Amino acid sequence: MTRDVININDFIILIEEANSDKVIIDTCKFDEPLIAVAFYGSGNVHLSMDHGDKKVPYENTKGLAVSFYADETVDCVHTVSPDKALQCILIATAPKNLENLPNGEGELFIDLLKELVNPSDSYVEGPRFFMTPEMEHIVDNIFNNQYEGKAKMMFFRSQITALLSHFFWQLATLSTSEIKSKEREKLYQAKEILSKNLDTPPSLTELSRQIGLNTFKLKKDFKELFGVPVFKYLQNERMTTAHDLIRSKSATVQEAAWHVGYDSLSSFSNAFTKKFGFRPSEIKVS
Repeated sequence: MTRDVININDFIILIEEANSDKVIIDTCKFDEPLIAVAFYGSGNVHLSMDHGDKKVPYENTKGLAVSFYADETVDCVHTVSPDKALQCILIATAPKNLENLPNGEGELFIDLLKELVNPSDSYVEGPRFFMTPEMEHIVDNIFNNQYEGKAKMMFFRSQITALLSHFFWQLATLSTSEIKSKEREKLYQAKEILSKNLDTPPSLTELSRQIGLNTFKLKKDFKELFGVPVFKYLQNERMTTAHDLIRSKSATVQEAAWHVGYDSLSSFSNAFTKKFGFRPSEIKVS
């Protein structure tokens, strides 16, 4: 496991990454009550927030941004396994520090995360949503950076600031969205179905049938909620997954292409190059 801790003003930034060839449990507590936002990368780790006899589980965390309040009694439990690695960026601050945050950041927390500023329990979940492509790109950059020393810390600081800006903008956008909560859950379901079937994705009609929304609503609301059309999201997921497989040496270029549904290596390579600006054979493996 690798863990970087950064202090930016009154924010604590925790960047964690772990891979394992067997199931391991990583549990941590906070030293004081915190308001936090956690961003999960491509590892899709299992998360459970435990306090007393209560457990709040999170499945399919890949791409998830979740805000919460937690005090010292809460256990943050990650279950890392060969197919569910840990990639987590946690941005946290103590409630007592909100008034001291610069650039109006404290006001954003108070206005948009009211239930966390005045918590009703040891653990309170705030807004959660799947990240926009821009946010996912920042998270990928953080975990795939090649910087060292002071340059690495400077890079982290700039990326964390950008990530928080996107988070609060998306949060403000969602608060004015006309998408009903039940429909939003169906759209999350559609996103999950696509992520689990990269090699043989359902048609738009079949996807609509599976989640119980008509195709017009699916196309319109999916783009509003996630920032991209349905099959643009699918394409981004295919390329990102292939990139991760090749970088981690889990698959050759040809195997990665098959894994995400490409029979033609040349078609895959062209799509990959269009997405990342370099060919899959040029990836620096870790």
